[in-house]
Amino acid sequence: MRWQLILAEAFSGLRRNASMVISVVLVTFVSLTFVGAAILMQMQIAKMQDFWVDRAQVAVYMCTPISVSATCVDGAATPEQIAEVQASLDSDTLGPLVQEYRFETRDEAYANLIEQMGEDYASVIAPEQMNETFWINLVDQTQSDVIIEAFSGTAGVEDVADQLQYLDPLFQALTVATYIAVGIAGLMLIAAVLLIATTIRLSAYARRRELGIMRLVGASNRFIQTPFILEGVLAALLGSGLAALAVWAGLRFGVEGYLRERVAFITTWVGAEELFVVIPVMVVVGVFLAALSAGFAIRRWLRA
Repeated sequence: MRWQLILAEAFSGLRRNASMVISVVLVTFVSLTFVGAAILMQMQIAKMQDFWVDRAQVAVYMCTPISVSATCVDGAATPEQIAEVQASLDSDTLGPLVQEYRFETRDEAYANLIEQMGEDYASVIAPEQMNETFWINLVDQTQSDVIIEAFSGTAGVEDVADQLQYLDPLFQALTVATYIAVGIAGLMLIAAVLLIATTIRLSAYARRRELGIMRLVGASNRFIQTPFILEGVLAALLGSGLAALAVWAGLRFGVEGYLRERVAFITTWVGAEELFVVIPVMVVVGVFLAALSAGFAIRRWLRA
């Protein structure tokens, strides 16, 4: 197969349909940018979940003198009630689920609060108002329901809370944003496929006389179809390159240059390692869809 002639025909087709090719490039660029953003967002969610699952704790808050819970009718938790909770954590039933735990006294909780909130709160909150708390790290954080069920309703225990539950709304919001990005990307990819098919048909129509001559002299269908498929692939490659550049710029200036410094509670962010996975996926998706739609369009046109 004469590749020099095929490439010349492909570039000739791109020049003849420049406006349509630009449209294909732009639509491919936008759609693959959404694809890359959605993949990176899902990777970010996974990194955040892995980070917080390893560090999230279950907190068993003991009663204070001002607690109004039904399990705190006798006031502050007694040493016996605290010892009972500790014995349950060390028991054969709950012990295998617990990686480690620590007991935080009222004075320690008060000191931590003042350190985080500032000295202005010292005149508002007294140490007696703070909960004595068991902070529990589990072997498997998904087993937190077992701990919550074990101590809920226990005398002297005001509340049992899983820290990971506080992050669930954030994870759900990011997941919804990912689905929206995937939906937009899917619609734009459909538009790109249709535009590529239309561009190939217009290019074939413009060269219908040449194609007729090539058929008469015995040119194979493969030889006739290849330049048109290359037109779609080259346009998709250009759009994929622009999309890769846009995703890199978003990661470099949006995540590393802005969010990393301003969102302190997220300590793990996607980076170059994830980007090197996402960009090849974007390029492969763009080229595959372009080759598929272009090949289908030119074969259908030749049969007509």
